Amino acid sequence: MTIAAADAPAKKPAERSAPGVMAGRLRGAGMFLLSIIFGIGVWQLLAMKYGSGLVASPGQTLSAARELAADGTLLNSVIASSRRILIGWGLGLLVGVPVGLLMGQVPFIRRLLDPYIEFFRFIPPIAFVTLAVVWLGIGEASKVVLIFYTAVFIVTLNTIAGVLSVNETKLRAAASLGAGRGQVMRCVILPSTVPHIVTGARLAMGNSFLTIVSAEIVAAQVGLGALIWTSRNYGRIDWVFVGIIMLGILGFVFDRVLRIVASRVLKRYEVRL
Repeated sequence: MTIAAADAPAKKPAERSAPGVMAGRLRGAGMFLLSIIFGIGVWQLLAMKYGSGLVASPGQTLSAARELAADGTLLNSVIASSRRILIGWGLGLLVGVPVGLLMGQVPFIRRLLDPYIEFFRFIPPIAFVTLAVVWLGIGEASKVVLIFYTAVFIVTLNTIAGVLSVNETKLRAAASLGAGRGQVMRCVILPSTVPHIVTGARLAMGNSFLTIVSAEIVAAQVGLGALIWTSRNYGRIDWVFVGIIMLGILGFVFDRVLRIVASRVLKRYEVRL
């Protein structure tokens, strides 16, 4: 080895792997695009086989989307459903995480609340749609409460699981160093529980989309669920397809954003740990 070669600074791992990372991203994007094209092709074949009365073709669906977008119906529906989902899901996080931390940390509280958690989490939100409308009216409150009901139990259970999975050695080490209950919660339990909270948040988001449709079908004039139901009443299968596809796209975008935020939060806590 020459002196020049020996003195040359070694390439950083990130620099050496940059072309490989870029190639991997391009392959991933290519596979994603290929998958979309394949799905549209299958969709078109099904539309040709069963006819527009049962399956709207991609072209008919795109035309219907333009029609609904032209008069503002599509945008208003997306905004209304998104707002309800984000508010209900956010409230579920705000309540579910502290309750889960408390139940996981305090056995008495866990035994006290566990029967209610186990009872209500098996009752689907759609069973409460009528009661929500009767108690809260047909306004925004009934839809938000149903989504909150959907999210809060999922987040709570995942948070409890995270607290109970914390390594006992870490807790004893923190206690031996003189850490109080608050310090143990903030520096040991919470960082270890973050991955479970993130998982619970993603699952709750998915279930919130399941709830919004049933809630809007029964008690809403605007929203993607209401759009699907109204389209059914008018016999517009193409509008129904637009509503369904927009729900999928909206859920995909929300989950992607949540994954990006979650990855950054997890990296932050990994550094702290």
